[in-house]
Amino acid sequence: MITRYVRAFSQGAPFWAIDEGQVLRVLNAAPWAGGVPTGQVRLGRLLAPVAPSKIVGIASNYRDHAKEMGKPVPEEPKIFLKPSTALIGPDERIEIPPRTTRVDHEAELGVVIGRRCHRIRPEEALERVFGYTCVNDVTARDFQKADGVFARAKGFDTFCPTGPAVVTGIDPRDLAVRCRVDGVVRQDGRTSDMVFDVPTLIAYVSSIMTLEPGDLIATGTPAGVGPLSAGQRVEIEVEGIGVLTNIVADRDDR
Repeated sequence: MITRYVRAFSQGAPFWAIDEGQVLRVLNAAPWAGGVPTGQVRLGRLLAPVAPSKIVGIASNYRDHAKEMGKPVPEEPKIFLKPSTALIGPDERIEIPPRTTRVDHEAELGVVIGRRCHRIRPEEALERVFGYTCVNDVTARDFQKADGVFARAKGFDTFCPTGPAVVTGIDPRDLAVRCRVDGVVRQDGRTSDMVFDVPTLIAYVSSIMTLEPGDLIATGTPAGVGPLSAGQRVEIEVEGIGVLTNIVADRDDR
């Protein structure tokens, strides 16, 4: 059964809930922590639907993206970390920091861990998944090229839009992953084109670091990454999950 879980804000506090359209069934804890319904509220402002201890990104996990970046297809997953402070939710602003000359969108399937993962095998990996979400792995491309590492380029505040929901009951093996900027399609791929599938990624990452419930893996992006400018509207859509929409703005450093 497909269920949509969101995180929202009401009466001065965030909460998790089951999305039933115009009504939210409020949970008393995160759904992967065993939260149960305690009441109902009307749909309000949505937040990022996760609060992970870590965000693990996967680089060059689509052959066509590796090619457009001039990089070889990796022989094993290439991982990096994004800080949890990069998270924003639906309709929040992606802020372009000063000094960067190019900030790119990267549409990705996000995997939300439901049970602790420590050195697990690929065949057990999907049993540890809670659900799936949309991720925009925003990247300052010029900083990435200058540094040779990803921390600065991918770590700015607002550089990990996520949402609008975490969805359970879908199969991650062949989902459409798209990005539109001002209504124009820029990325259009499928998760079946991944170099390393979701079970392989979870097993690999858990062989390096323990994955805790609520942790987020951004599984890589298809070809078509491109620059964003202030005032643009960027939409990340993953089949079966929904559309994550954000507006781009210049950061005000005054």
